[in-house]
Amino acid sequence: MFKPVNRHVLIKNRVPKNETETPMGILLPEDFKPTEERYVCTAVLDWADDIRFKLSIGSQVVVDSSMIEEITVNNTTYSIIQDNYIVGII
Repeated sequence: MFKPVNRHVLIKNRVPKNETETPMGILLPEDFKPTEERYVCTAVLDWADDIRFKLSIGSQVVVDSSMIEEITVNNTTYSIIQDNYIVGII
């Protein structure tokens, strides 16, 4: 299991979207990049001991999506974010 340190929070992995087809079945060009929401809501899985606020497993947090880091270790991908990019707790 991955244990975050240095004020990082382990969050639920983002689900990759199928970017080549719209909900109505329209095919899009391969180089098309849909605009992503700047802030997303995700679940907390674990956190470093030195974060600056209280969390609990399963807490829903609003984060700056551009600051989510994805790390792959031993064929497992983890999504982490530093605590200062969490803008709210729901």
